[in-house]
Amino acid sequence: METITDEELNALMLAMKNRYGLDFTNYEKSSLKRGVSRLIMKNKMDSLLELWSKILRDQEFFYKAIDDLLVNLTELFRNPDVWIKVRDEILVNIKDRPIKIWHAGCSTGEEVYTMAIVLEEKGLLHSNVTIASDLSTKAVNAAKKGDYALALINQYLKPFLSIYPNKKLEDFFEFHDKHASIMPQYKRHITFKNHNLVHDPKLGDFDIVFFRNVMIYFDDKLKRYVLDLMYESLKPNSYLLLGYYDMMPEYGKKKFKLVDVKTRIYQKV
Repeated sequence: METITDEELNALMLAMKNRYGLDFTNYEKSSLKRGVSRLIMKNKMDSLLELWSKILRDQEFFYKAIDDLLVNLTELFRNPDVWIKVRDEILVNIKDRPIKIWHAGCSTGEEVYTMAIVLEEKGLLHSNVTIASDLSTKAVNAAKKGDYALALINQYLKPFLSIYPNKKLEDFFEFHDKHASIMPQYKRHITFKNHNLVHDPKLGDFDIVFFRNVMIYFDDKLKRYVLDLMYESLKPNSYLLLGYYDMMPEYGKKKFKLVDVKTRIYQKV
């Protein structure tokens, strides 16, 4: 596999921006290079030039390729201490009803449904408005379905029990031969959308924004841009949740104060 230079990557991203209007030029370069390499190998191509030609000629191929360029990794009940903190402290501090929540970069929906289960326990499942968005159409469609392979569901049992030691996954999922589906009542309050954080305007004024494990793929310029978007999207004193690998840049510390270092919870200044 040939090494992809920064110049080659920049040229490809610029060509994609000009052709399709989607801007990846400020995404973290090493992550994008891995995504480009995945595309070349997956499609059994001989060179970056062949990929370049295919992307610019074939619109359908390009939109499918987005999923390989981006890393859509998420889990149900990931980082249990985050959900315990949200359940026991954050939701108690929010006085507005309905509570408005945005999952920015929702991927395939695992985190969205985890929050739905947390909301139900606090009696808030039907008194909230949730928007879940992602750039990837494939990811959004998967999130809408809420179907997960049994192999994955079984991996989630340990973190689930650390949050809900007296409950069973069967309380929330309908189990089938090879997959499990989130029960319909945990979907009704959610609106799924395609949304491009780089180009699209804010989706509303929210009490909580989940923006976990997304910012690690952005360079400093794009981090500043999306943090401004998050700031504008939050009501005064509302909450921004970052991922464990997301480091808040100095610029963001002027807009958000740290509430809890362990769970990466911030509050709008």
